[in-house]
Amino acid sequence: MEIIAEGLAFPEGPVVMADGSVIVVEVGAGRITRCWSGKTETVCDIGGGPNGAAIGPDGALWVCNNGGINFGGGPSPAAQGRIERVDLATGRSERVYDSCDGIALQGPNDLVFGRDGRLWFSDMGKHGGGIRTASGLFTCLPDGSAITALNRDAISYNGVGLSPCGQHLYVADTHQARVYRYAARAEAQTPEFLATVPGPVGLDSLAMTAAGNICVATLFEGAISTVTPEGAVTRRPIPQDNFVTNIAFGGADMRDAFITLSRVGHLVKTRWDEPGLELAFNA
Repeated sequence: MEIIAEGLAFPEGPVVMADGSVIVVEVGAGRITRCWSGKTETVCDIGGGPNGAAIGPDGALWVCNNGGINFGGGPSPAAQGRIERVDLATGRSERVYDSCDGIALQGPNDLVFGRDGRLWFSDMGKHGGGIRTASGLFTCLPDGSAITALNRDAISYNGVGLSPCGQHLYVADTHQARVYRYAARAEAQTPEFLATVPGPVGLDSLAMTAAGNICVATLFEGAISTVTPEGAVTRRPIPQDNFVTNIAFGGADMRDAFITLSRVGHLVKTRWDEPGLELAFNA
């Protein structure tokens, strides 16, 4: 594997840009960083706990911010989970959503845009002090006008991705090591169980391939697990780190896989055995 950047503070959310650079979030530093050829530069000191990231229909970077950990012991705006928009030209960020139906978001984690511009995102919830808040799955419009909960009773939803046809939404549950399928409709629904990734593992963020397979970062054993739409599971070990947290595809043939190794703080690149799915909006 080629190391694109190192010394990152728990990198996540890789976004492959048209100029060959890759934008990542640094969860441990509250920062968004652009990486290329061993170099890094700060895009935005966004604060909180930036997690997933994606380019939206407006060309801005949209970020799931879990709010970080509030060591003060009480609620605060800085520690609240939210969906944020970052202007890449200026580095300015703005909060677009921090609640749904009057209920505060807890820990937004991963997100994906549909080709119609609709945003889908997971909320992993929060835990600390012996208390765990509920996880969920949501969808919203990027103009800030509407947000809908698909499920408020999940265990620990993390990675999300849309099928190539745009009709199905896949979500990975970290602590269950399961992948579920939803209909890509803005309404509450019961998910369809697809697969369990075997072993003492957890699931993190994911990316889709052009063939419709789900490539999900696998924690604790360090791997990328591939789940087919029929539920078959294979695993590609990543022995450099047992905290593999995300994968994104790029390159001329979409077979360059950019993977975040969060415990060692690396963004790496390797060749994949099938092309990734082109995202709805790229910059």
